[in-house]
Parts: sequence; structure tokens; C-alpha cells
Amino acid sequence: MLSRLNLSRVILANKSLFFNGVSRNYCTRYTDDHEWVKLEGNQGTLGITNFAQKQLGDIVFVELPNIRKHEAGEPICVIESVKAASDVFSPFEINVTEGNMELTQEPELVNSEPYASWIIKFTTNDTDGFKKLLTLAEYEKLIGEKEDTSN
Repeated sequence: MLSRLNLSRVILANKSLFFNGVSRNYCTRYTDDHEWVKLEGNQGTLGITNFAQKQLGDIVFVELPNIRKHEAGEPICVIESVKAASDVFSPFEINVTEGNMELTQEPELVNSEPYASWIIKFTTNDTDGFKKLLTLAEYEKLIGEKEDTSN
């Protein structure tokens, strides 16, 4: 029989695992331009989805954005692949605080790890804009397939 203290530990451990397990889906939203956006408080990261990187093919260059305020819908940077160049758009009003410099040397990381290879970090006060983005289920319906978010 579990003591009250041990039962509390089990509940806390399971609660922690539960929140860690749904944290990504709860805090991650998607745009119809095939970007993923993760927001924790007013701090966020943005990258392109697995579906997007597959459509682009081998990525050969990532142009990082200027560190400044970007309006909703504004192009913030460019990703070039062997097939095409594609703009990445600001999903809502954001202040870009950092670009992922690693991608300037190894742009192919976006192909191999699209969810680990964020493009920008930002701050925002537009949490309503974030809430208007697509959930994972809505994004999967848009693209007509399951999105692999495992990396």
C-alpha cells in the first residue's frame, strides 16, 4: 500500500510526465504557410514543418532575419533549396530577438531535424494571434497527412 507521501510522488511524477508529453502540442501551433510556432509565455521560436522541408527538398541556404519588430504576414527571412526559394512569414506581430546562426553553416539541419532546427527566437505580446494559428489536428487536415513532429 502506498503511503500518502509516496502517492503524492507518484501523482507528481505522472503529472510532470503528462505535462511534458502534451507540452509540445499545447504550446505549438502551425500556420497555413507551413511554419511551426512554439510559444511559452511571451517567448517563442519559429521554424518550418516537416511537410514544408519535404516539399522544398535539399535546403542549401537560410537567410536569417533582421533583429527587429515584424508585422503579421511580413516576410522575415528566406529559405533556399535546390528546388526553390521560399519566404518565411511572421505569423503575427513579433520582435525577432535571435536567428539560429548554426543554420548559416549547416542549412541541411532544417531537412534532418525541422522541429529541432528553429529559425528564429522572438518575443510577442500578441498571444491572441498565436491562439488563432492551427492546432496539430487542423494542420494535419490542411496537408492531408500526419505531420512527423518527433525531432
